[in-house]
Amino acid sequence: MPTHPAHGNDSRLSFWRRVREYAVPPSMIETATARRLVGDWAGACAAANVEVDFRLRDVARVHGRELADRIRADLRCLAPDLLRWHLPRSAPDGLLRPGLTVPLARYPGEPPVFLVVRTPPAWAEYGQRVSLALWDGLGDDGRSPHPRPRPGRRFRYDLHRHLWDAGRSAELAARAGTGDPPTNGPATELVDPSRRWAADRWAAEAELLLRADGLPPGPVVVRLGRRRRLLLGPDGSTAEALGNVSGLPLLPDSATWVPPDLDLLRSGAIEAERLHPLVAAALAPGQAPLARAATGPEPHRLVDCRGARHRIGLVDGALVPLDHEPAELRREELLAALSGTPLPCLRAIDLTHRRPAQLTGVRERLDHGDTAGALAVVEALLGPEAVLRDGPLRDELAAAAERRIAYGLYRAGLTGAAVLNYPLPRVRHSTRPGSPAFRPRPRHASFRARPRLASVR
Repeated sequence: MPTHPAHGNDSRLSFWRRVREYAVPPSMIETATARRLVGDWAGACAAANVEVDFRLRDVARVHGRELADRIRADLRCLAPDLLRWHLPRSAPDGLLRPGLTVPLARYPGEPPVFLVVRTPPAWAEYGQRVSLALWDGLGDDGRSPHPRPRPGRRFRYDLHRHLWDAGRSAELAARAGTGDPPTNGPATELVDPSRRWAADRWAAEAELLLRADGLPPGPVVVRLGRRRRLLLGPDGSTAEALGNVSGLPLLPDSATWVPPDLDLLRSGAIEAERLHPLVAAALAPGQAPLARAATGPEPHRLVDCRGARHRIGLVDGALVPLDHEPAELRREELLAALSGTPLPCLRAIDLTHRRPAQLTGVRERLDHGDTAGALAVVEALLGPEAVLRDGPLRDELAAAAERRIAYGLYRAGLTGAAVLNYPLPRVRHSTRPGSPAFRPRPRHASFRARPRLASVR
């Protein structure tokens, strides 16, 4: 059995723990679930930041009433928050992998019609929004602004409905795999040792793949990483893939690797109550959901000010010093305006406006599309009447507002010269200040200062 490096495992678990904390907030899950349970599939999609790019009445007119009814039935089973939970993500930020078209369901016909979910290209990312669409291959490639509108082979959620269908989510436990290595073949030499494979499921999943695509029994390619491929035979044996194997069926990623939630649970990196309820019910049945603590106003913060401990807190919707007289504060503010050194209480308030301790949490929420959660953190910290000052916090909110413009251009199909001449927000590869790929975001000149007015909803 190969030795798994602790560093690689720890890094991967830390990555997925952060993703699970911010990517699909509890408020989104609660709202989407409530709407889904009353039959409002469109409302559930809206709550989970999922756009719907078709109308069922148009489907019925073009493809017939029978197909429209089948799609409607699948949409009523769709848990868009669960789909968002399982969609592929990329390091180092844990954001959705851009430019994907993932099939959710395939409907027979000439040609067959696919229900797909699409992630926008990286330049148009805003709020981690995704879209549902129909693809039949008839001229769609030329009209769609999406870089890869055709359903991909690597992510086949039509073969793994438990990743988005609320009625079949319990299948996750049976199809997750054990994480044990294969007992024969060269897999142990080719595989990435920091990840765990679902080798005990490969043969069964390959059979499902071949049957779904109407293919006879034969070899299936297993992707183990960049430039690492295995050939899985009909008897379950493996061999190193040599030469061009692009024409052979590809085992989807969801069938190749153990899902990260299982690793998080087994390592103790996360409690079952912190997972999506449907995932927790499948992987850790019987666990009661964790009660959410009631949030109240933040207590006063203490500042060392001229030999004493002074308080700063929210009064009338703004953060103010509580242990200084108004006349004294006016004098100190005038002194600061004349390039003097203000009171430590005023300096602490200014620093909180520009670079609060909670900035990382605000940035993570904005990056993952939880604008309401980010603004709630800002308002709890600074008050709803606060006027933002120049600094990293204001830059983060401004950049989030700017990304909405790029997303709107993409949704409108403007991907030509008009877009290239527009100063689009820079595509970041890291939000971590310590990362070599990190760059500060530009601030938009027309940004409004109040936190609530900076909302990009």
